[in-house]
Amino acid sequence: MTYTRDTREDPVALRREGLPGWLEPVARAAETVQPLQLSRFLPPEDGGGRQSAVLILFGEGERGPELLLMERAGSLRSHAGQPSFPGGALDAVDGDPKTDGPLRAALREAEEETGLDPAGVQLFGVLPALYIPVSEFVVTPVLGWWREPSPVGVVDPGETARVFTVPVADLTDPANRATTVHPSGHRGPAFLVESALVWGFTAGVIDRLLHYAGWERPWDRTRQVPLDRWS
Repeated sequence: MTYTRDTREDPVALRREGLPGWLEPVARAAETVQPLQLSRFLPPEDGGGRQSAVLILFGEGERGPELLLMERAGSLRSHAGQPSFPGGALDAVDGDPKTDGPLRAALREAEEETGLDPAGVQLFGVLPALYIPVSEFVVTPVLGWWREPSPVGVVDPGETARVFTVPVADLTDPANRATTVHPSGHRGPAFLVESALVWGFTAGVIDRLLHYAGWERPWDRTRQVPLDRWS
């Protein structure tokens, strides 16, 4: 994919200027990471799947660097009740999915789901598109710096149960890490933070970001948490 990088008037321009130093490892990782380094589930070669995007938004809170997450409403058809990044399917208004469509979709969906002001977000990177087989979404993760934080919360209870931030320090704490085993037998990383179990696609992306940014700390991969406790 190619993206606009130097148009200041364009709210979806990718810019690394002005990022805090602690975010530089994430920005560098985004430039070099390969799809299979993130997931074994890659978009179908025939171009199938529902084009979508998520916003991986880093901010700075009382306890230092943090990530914005939300919990999906339990009534949704796909991924009900799961913690996730803000995001969703591309709409026609977002434009070309092969250029800046995912960037626009990530900001639009984040505003619709959490109420954040996109004007305070600086987009600085894009990860390779990945695939979620159960919902057939082709997901482009978009990286953002919450340069000017704005109030966030549940906008539509029919879509979102809650909106919360998680300190990166909690995500890297070995005491908060575990492995989940899906009924299908699939194993994946998980995080027990903010009274939630973050698992699935979201946890997988966070796990890889921590690893390639050099933030990962050794943790007990034999520790398992049953998903039925959280279903």
